[in-house]
Amino acid sequence: MGTVAARPPALVLASGSPRRRELLARLGLPFEVRPPAAEEAPRPGETPAQTARRLAEAKAAAVMGDWVVAADTVVEVEGRALGKPRDAEENERFLRLLSGRDHRVHTGLALVGPGGAASLVSTATVRFRQLADWEIAAYAASGEGLDKAGGYGIQEKGMVLVEAIEGDFFTVMGLPVARLWTLLDELGYPLEGVWRA
Repeated sequence: MGTVAARPPALVLASGSPRRRELLARLGLPFEVRPPAAEEAPRPGETPAQTARRLAEAKAAAVMGDWVVAADTVVEVEGRALGKPRDAEENERFLRLLSGRDHRVHTGLALVGPGGAASLVSTATVRFRQLADWEIAAYAASGEGLDKAGGYGIQEKGMVLVEAIEGDFFTVMGLPVARLWTLLDELGYPLEGVWRA
């Protein structure tokens, strides 16, 4: 009679992002959500990539759990970080800035386990097509971009804004899942039990 693998321990997702919840669920990883009360502002002298990593680490440290995963995404254009737009008007300004050009998306990823912690930054380059004024106004008015770095969501209506991606799609979505899987393995999380029925 074969032995049944124990259910892997639940991760704590230190994020309120529905995209990150969706990706963890798709992977089959057990998890619970505990959004942290952590600030999301860049510090003077930080690069956008450094900001993304530091904020991911801060979010992971802000919640309790044996296995905690956190991420933070920062959009960079011409060295300038774009966070979440405050309102539809600022969302329009972001889209005008991104229209017809490349920008970089940095997602910081932090994992804390019982035996240690690790963090990294995954970066992808995204090219927007040239957007018409009416598209910019209509997308901003939809409200979809208000809770997203850079003011757009690549997996929703915002998919039509994007002409090309160089790098990991899931980095742009907000959780570089292949990198997370590797970090879990490196820190000793029992991945072999995740996909067993």
